[in-house]
Amino acid sequence: MASTPCAYSCTARPWQQDPNGFKQRVNTYLGIADKHHIATMFVFFDDCWNKSFTVGLQPAPKTGIHNSGWLQDPGDPASRDSLTFIKLKPYVQDVLTTFAHDKRILLWDLYNEPGNSGKLVSSMPLLRNVFNWARAVNPDQPLSVGLWAWDYGALNSFQARNSDIITYHNYEDAAMHQRVIELLETHGRPLICTEYMARTRNSRFATIMPLLEKQNVGAINWGLVDGKTNTKYQWETPLADGSEPIEWFHEVFHRDGTPYRQDETNLIKKLNSK
Repeated sequence: MASTPCAYSCTARPWQQDPNGFKQRVNTYLGIADKHHIATMFVFFDDCWNKSFTVGLQPAPKTGIHNSGWLQDPGDPASRDSLTFIKLKPYVQDVLTTFAHDKRILLWDLYNEPGNSGKLVSSMPLLRNVFNWARAVNPDQPLSVGLWAWDYGALNSFQARNSDIITYHNYEDAAMHQRVIELLETHGRPLICTEYMARTRNSRFATIMPLLEKQNVGAINWGLVDGKTNTKYQWETPLADGSEPIEWFHEVFHRDGTPYRQDETNLIKKLNSK
């Protein structure tokens, strides 16, 4: 059967089918994460990668391709159609209301990389709406939408003005990353870099993590274990035979739990032990 875009997002659809079951599964996850002292940042919407989805068993990852199974949410055409995405309001507000006082949640990242996949400012209506929906609930946790493309002036301005905490993505080297921090510090709010570390772009633990510690910027690197996401491969450099890249793009551990680079894990432990 051909894949058909749905009026609901790929996360709202299972909520629509079984709201209580959906929230129970979220709660189960939060319990597991909290047991391991992991705070969670949930994301509602996303403009990255594949545009459509189907309910049920998902396709296997494509060999050697970065994030081959990643889905936009709500995808096309829903992300551009206000008559469609208004149906997402009950989903967002029900989840936020249910977990509005849950201390296991660090913050809500309402929309990942708005404008990506060529959508540009067409994502602005949904971005505005999800902030409005969330503000109406007024959860205890901060709200944010991360900045990621520095030439997206209108989106960046809106995201920065409306975020309680300034979050951002940066996969550049230390000098460029430093300039971004200096720019974002002008907003006078806490900073969290919610994506970094792409070795072949010289965004490395050894260079970026000490910088973020010095600047008192929170840090979440992209990737953990070599797995289904295939993010050890570069964004636009697939290896169709699934062979090992010369250097991993993301990820910290092999599938058996051993570090990809012991010096990196030693540094992570050192900087987090203070």
